[in-house]
Amino acid sequence: MKGDSLGEFEELVLLAVCGLGTEAYANSIKNEVETHAGRTYNLSAIHASLYRLEDKGFLSSHMGDPTQKRGGKRKRIFQPTNMAIKALKKSREIRESLWQNIDLATFKMAN
Repeated sequence: MKGDSLGEFEELVLLAVCGLGTEAYANSIKNEVETHAGRTYNLSAIHASLYRLEDKGFLSSHMGDPTQKRGGKRKRIFQPTNMAIKALKKSREIRESLWQNIDLATFKMAN
């Protein structure tokens, strides 16, 4: 079915959401992805990916409580759906299966 697969960036964003739990809002997701990927991303790219993942059914979201730190503004909090967890597990299984087929000597030659 079209739209039920994950792109690389979407996978990173989704993994960040899973790891952040109740703190999974756009800025914290951006920081988490940047920390682990070792590169910077525009917040707008994070937002686009989050809404695309929500449209695909991989995420749900709700508005959190207002905070004084944000001047009374509320944050949109994201949570993975069951569909997301299944997709991430499948992706991990595929990658691990492919890694098992690689001759590690190939990587030693690359040094």
